[in-house]
Amino acid sequence: MSQTQLTQPARRPLRICVVENHADTRHMLRVLLRQQGHDVDLAECLVAARALFDRQAFDVLISDIGLPDGDGWQLLEDLVRQQAPPQHLFAIAISGYGTSADHARSLAAGYRYHLVKPVALASLLPLLREAADSAGLTTEA
Repeated sequence: MSQTQLTQPARRPLRICVVENHADTRHMLRVLLRQQGHDVDLAECLVAARALFDRQAFDVLISDIGLPDGDGWQLLEDLVRQQAPPQHLFAIAISGYGTSADHARSLAAGYRYHLVKPVALASLLPLLREAADSAGLTTEA
């Protein structure tokens, strides 16, 4: 085995949880992210998202802020608080809320980025590459 093979990170898809209450947006994100080679699970609300995180670990959270049973800010704060020990989670907010206060609140809650809808795949791809790099992974995206 060469030195290069020993130092390359293991290749696997990102495990992504998409939390979005709008069904068409949720399913389109799944299709687009799977086409990029990622594993994607979907939730339509806080309760469903928490249930997914109770069952498995994710590398990336892509969450809407306005959800029918709460908001994405509280979701991320809860997820970070319940992780023992804390795990790496790269969080991206997507929202129709686009004021500077909304951006600031997303960053304060722990999101790395706050994207305003509609979100283009081209906007997500560099963020997913950053997520893969920060998790020690590589992606084909």
